[in-house]
Amino acid sequence: MQSRKIGVLLGGLSSEREVSLRTGEAVLAALRDRGHDAIPIYVDRDVDVALRQERIEVAFVALHGRWGEDGSIQGLLEMLGIPYTGSDVLASALAMHKGKAKELFRLHNLPTPAYYSLTAEQMPDLADVHGDFGFPCVVKPIREGSSVGVTIVERESQLAPAIERALCFDDEILVERFITGREISVAVLDGRALGAVEIAPRDGFYDYANKYTRGATDYFVPPRLSPERYRGVLAHAQRAHLALGCSGATRVDMIVSDSGNEFILEVNTVPGLTPTSLLPKIADAAGISFGELCEAMLAGASLATSRGRGERRVVQRAYVGEDRREAFLPHH
Repeated sequence: MQSRKIGVLLGGLSSEREVSLRTGEAVLAALRDRGHDAIPIYVDRDVDVALRQERIEVAFVALHGRWGEDGSIQGLLEMLGIPYTGSDVLASALAMHKGKAKELFRLHNLPTPAYYSLTAEQMPDLADVHGDFGFPCVVKPIREGSSVGVTIVERESQLAPAIERALCFDDEILVERFITGREISVAVLDGRALGAVEIAPRDGFYDYANKYTRGATDYFVPPRLSPERYRGVLAHAQRAHLALGCSGATRVDMIVSDSGNEFILEVNTVPGLTPTSLLPKIADAAGISFGELCEAMLAGASLATSRGRGERRVVQRAYVGEDRREAFLPHH
């Protein structure tokens, strides 16, 4: 791997740009420390030009949020014949859209909190749409991460303002039943659950500030769960990863209710890799250093563009530096 030119894609155009920069810089430093030829590619609307000019042989996707985690950049990389880390176009898009992901969870008999979605056009009928759904509930943009635009609504008077705030980030929002319990995140790598962490914010809920402020949250690795419940959490997370067709490293966010039931909230296909991020904490507890984790994620990139298309050998030829036009030729 050291002989291949790696482009670490960071920045992007989403509301999570700052987090992506921190993730990308950490990955870049780790790969260089381990002897890899890695360069940063700061993503904007001219990213296709940068990718052609730099002639990278593999992309490490360190982008969070819209246009980086939703299948958009993955589609561009496939068109250019550049292998990339993480999940493919379809899995990325499904996981990013919380409503579609929850539909698949239910299809696979995976527990997830009750919910409904609505758009700005439905706001005049909000009372009828919400009906007897009840409170408290959680309002969130349907395609955002890092708790951007998320509000816990305790009473009816707070509902419309919370929805209007969420609509600033997306044209569709999700209203989800609030589950009281322990917040758990599970790391899945190449289809296998590595372990989990329990998240306990010292004040409020695990919002953007608590996620990225040192000392604002306590973490317990492993979670404070019985061995039986812990095994159940890992099994559910692994099934959620597979239900969406994910690859590489993901982070599955869950709630273990006070009554002991597990609920899947979402699957993150590009987990944060900042100094305060959850995936590195779990990997470290499993005996995997940050550098080793980055290399493990990188190792799966050579097959990323060939999933389900019968083009593995074509992509691998492009990957080792031959003319990338081969990547567009059909494989027989």
